[in-house]
Amino acid sequence: MRIAEVEAAALPASVQEYITELTERLTAIEHENLVLKQRLDLLLYKRFGRSAEQLLSEVKQMPLFAEEPETASDTQTASAVAETQEIKPYTRKKPGRKPIDPNLPRKEIIIDIREEEKVCACGAELVRIGEETSEKVVIIPPRMYVEKTIRPKYACRECEGTEDEDKPTVRIAPVPPAIIPRSIASASLLAYIMVQKYQDHLPYYRQEQLFERFGIEISRQDMANWQQHIYTKLAPLFDMMKQTARAGPVLQMDETTVQVMGEEGRADTQKSYMWLARGGPPGKTVVWYEYHPTRSHIHAKTFLEGFSGYLQTDGYEGYDKAIAGRDDIMHVGCFAHARRYFFEAAKVTKKPQSAEEGIKHIRKLYRIEEQLRSENRREQDFLAERKKQAEPVLAAFRSWLEKRAMEVPPSLLLGKAVAYTLNQWDKLIRYLESPHLTPDNNACENAIRPFVLGRKNWLFNKSPAGAESSCGIYSLIETAKQNGLEPLDYVRDLFERAPLAVFPDDWEKLLPWNIVTP
Repeated sequence: MRIAEVEAAALPASVQEYITELTERLTAIEHENLVLKQRLDLLLYKRFGRSAEQLLSEVKQMPLFAEEPETASDTQTASAVAETQEIKPYTRKKPGRKPIDPNLPRKEIIIDIREEEKVCACGAELVRIGEETSEKVVIIPPRMYVEKTIRPKYACRECEGTEDEDKPTVRIAPVPPAIIPRSIASASLLAYIMVQKYQDHLPYYRQEQLFERFGIEISRQDMANWQQHIYTKLAPLFDMMKQTARAGPVLQMDETTVQVMGEEGRADTQKSYMWLARGGPPGKTVVWYEYHPTRSHIHAKTFLEGFSGYLQTDGYEGYDKAIAGRDDIMHVGCFAHARRYFFEAAKVTKKPQSAEEGIKHIRKLYRIEEQLRSENRREQDFLAERKKQAEPVLAAFRSWLEKRAMEVPPSLLLGKAVAYTLNQWDKLIRYLESPHLTPDNNACENAIRPFVLGRKNWLFNKSPAGAESSCGIYSLIETAKQNGLEPLDYVRDLFERAPLAVFPDDWEKLLPWNIVTP
């Protein structure tokens, strides 16, 4: 026995127990300190570091912050990462300016020499042998004009209408239908205002200032009122879009916070939620926004009524509650969220190899997905080949996760990443069951990103009614984009034709995948 052990053994039992207790407390404090330091380092990295999810080893930069207790598998993991690293082929771009879009209209300006210079000193006429061209982009600021509608009135001076009692005494052409009757707003102006706010993130008060520079007085309150009128008028179209979103084989859902003022029984500082669903049959993709005061699973449950198929979401437990007891909905996880936890763990440790190993397993799955989808296989062939190639990768990943779960405390960031992935495992691998599924929920997250960007500019909704109508406009614009339409063109055409829609068939023709634009 060592001297220290002999001396410790000679101490009274009470002293030995006290030393053991202090040792355990010290270990616990050191662990707690490491956990808190990782949290702080992650916050610092999110505030000041790179936001891109790129491996630290790929950017050739040493980690900035905390270190993680080294385990026996770290050295093996580092060598495995080095052995399996792959580099994609790279095609160097040609130097020079990118050509201007050939679809833009051109106005040619010819700068020629004088006629007398086209004659040679020998007396022969010069022959045109070529030309040099250059292009510049010219912009004309938005121009507005007033469309003045004149409706002549007619009457009979002889009988003053007494001979033709079936018709009015004064005859005049009917007023052309408009989405907002008796308003100065045309369909083009309304489309411009809505797209400016909900695609270009320009709040109404800034648009008010913009119109003032053009010499037109349009208040922000007018624009907000117009938005409410549009939302009410297009109610039949919104109902069809919502039904179509639930008619496809896959529905993706996500939610984010929004501040809404004037909610009954709630303080203006409380956070409400904007829910988003992306679904629909192939070729009829719908992005549906829906506002609710809370994040309760009841809202998702209500929306999912009438839907059957695959529901793909992040790990929020509210979705599990929403589909509890329903056998016709299969819950699918999101590998992008699992990967994000591993990235966060890799960012705050001096030995990121273990976290990067988890990332590399997920990256292999994405490479398989990308390669097979680029081959345009038939659905059954695609499913079989994806399963064949992905299952060995998933088996190796699962084995690695189970091993790391025994080695890394769950309170550390890497431990949380491992625990999240294992808890979500059955949902994560379910994407192999359908060709309409992908490994992640990114398409839905990308659809909610425009709302998040807009929120940074307009900050809050002044009323629940405003929040609901904003959902409708966001749904129109994002659904148009998903179906390959230019939002401004689609919304303008929609606002022009909506006043003429009466029957369901009329509204159906105005859906983004059905409308025929000039």
